[in-house]
Amino acid sequence: MTGAAAATVVAGRPGRRRAVGSSLAGTGQLARLAMRRDRILLPAWVYALTVVIGISGGFGLKEVYKTPASRLALAGSIHRDAALSFLYGQLHGSSLGAIASWRYLMYGSLAAGLMSIFLVIRHTRADEETGRLELIGSTAVGRPAPLAVALLLATTANMILFALTAAVLAYSGLPIVGAIAFALAEASGGLVFGALAAIAAQVSGTARGARAMAITALGVAFLLRGAGDSGGSHGLTWLTWLSPLGWPELIRPFAAERWWVFALPAATAVACTAVAFALAAFRDHGAGMVEPRPGPAQGGRLLAGPLGLAWRLQLGSLAGWGAGFLVGGLAIGVVAESIGQLVGSSAAVDKAVRQIGGQSGLTDAYLAACMSLVGLVAAAYATSVVLRLRSEETDGHGEPILASPVSRLRWGASQLLVALAGTAVVLLAAGLGVGLGFGIAAADVNGQLPRLIGAGLAQLPAALAVAGVGVVFLGVLPRWSVPGGWLAVAVCGFIGVFGPALRLSRAVLDVSPFTHVPRLPGGPFSVTPIVWLSAAALVLAAVGLAGLRRRDIG
Repeated sequence: MTGAAAATVVAGRPGRRRAVGSSLAGTGQLARLAMRRDRILLPAWVYALTVVIGISGGFGLKEVYKTPASRLALAGSIHRDAALSFLYGQLHGSSLGAIASWRYLMYGSLAAGLMSIFLVIRHTRADEETGRLELIGSTAVGRPAPLAVALLLATTANMILFALTAAVLAYSGLPIVGAIAFALAEASGGLVFGALAAIAAQVSGTARGARAMAITALGVAFLLRGAGDSGGSHGLTWLTWLSPLGWPELIRPFAAERWWVFALPAATAVACTAVAFALAAFRDHGAGMVEPRPGPAQGGRLLAGPLGLAWRLQLGSLAGWGAGFLVGGLAIGVVAESIGQLVGSSAAVDKAVRQIGGQSGLTDAYLAACMSLVGLVAAAYATSVVLRLRSEETDGHGEPILASPVSRLRWGASQLLVALAGTAVVLLAAGLGVGLGFGIAAADVNGQLPRLIGAGLAQLPAALAVAGVGVVFLGVLPRWSVPGGWLAVAVCGFIGVFGPALRLSRAVLDVSPFTHVPRLPGGPFSVTPIVWLSAAALVLAAVGLAGLRRRDIG
């Protein structure tokens, strides 16, 4: 080897060591930036999950199942009902802790998985798609740093969720060992799906595609677990072992915990994380492993105007929401046939369901209460569609449209028409799901399907009225449109869920449009509130569009 070649090799080695050592350079600063960006969203996720699990699972079940006899009766009904096993899993034991685990652990893990999916993709593929990571990458920041930060943020969120959930469950009086196993099982689901989302962010070339891939994996995991839990008599229990949402149940918190099962989510999370980092190092920046297909050279007639464009942009989101409403409706309808067994002899739950549902019959009261909640979720969907106008505006996508022969009124009205049509579609899907689920369970599909579809569509004016508040903020106070629109949804949700139990005054209850919707099915139908709510939604939309027409864009 010549002296020059040796010098080149020796000089190159330190350079490689510096490159390896600096691959995660800037991770600390980037992590602080990510936490600052999510200083509201992240605590909201953790707080909501902790409150739901702690209050409902830790404290609420004490009031529902006060005696060992009532808990044994519930356990017997669950073991005989394949539909309940599909929705919630297998019940191991009859203690309060075991019932809390059966009722809330799987859905808590699912919610933790969703939280992790949104966090990881937000700070990886979404930032890369908007060009933010390209700016960051031009500084002294290692290429794997954003992925490491995203996974670190998801891990931190799940560990905080673990600590708070364990503390709340233990404070409620449940055994501390079971509370730790429950909380750790819930957090493990979030870690697994956060790692899967990291892979999806490398495979897909768009944030929307990455979310679709990760959420599809979440749905497949739910179906595998449901098939395994409900098909135990047919030898399908092995399917539960294949599902990351089945592993928390197999740990059996509060029922002779099987700690070794934690090896499954731990190994899966580590393996998926390693794969994500390997793919991130292999692919080109800004590109995914699977690139989206190029569109046609010329757009069709549907894209000739702003209405077709708005519909095209919302079509994928609408399909996802519609599928979720349909599946959720099926679950509601199937459970309605067994609602008496689930409530048992608890007068408190019976009273709460009747207060929210506004009916004397328990089944109709349950269905009416669920339809009110469905309407509230539909209002959230409508609000998200309306606020898409604000994101289009701030991202600079609205200016090219308005530079063409398209007025502001036409641009804004197109988005509102899509919100109207989309909200009607998701409510129709929910009514269809509830009608099919309850109709099949009650052997009366022809009788139940029309009335439950009608009960779902009756929520449409109230959902649009809530979204109309976001339209007003969009037109008058655009900077406050996002918090203002979602605050309206949150206020209506609080009034609808907790208002009757807290015995709020009639004036406060009347603030929510859903208070005025006829309590269907089973209650008397009146067209007057439907007309007034529709008029209110129309007025709010007109005020918002008038403001959009006059104010500055951007």
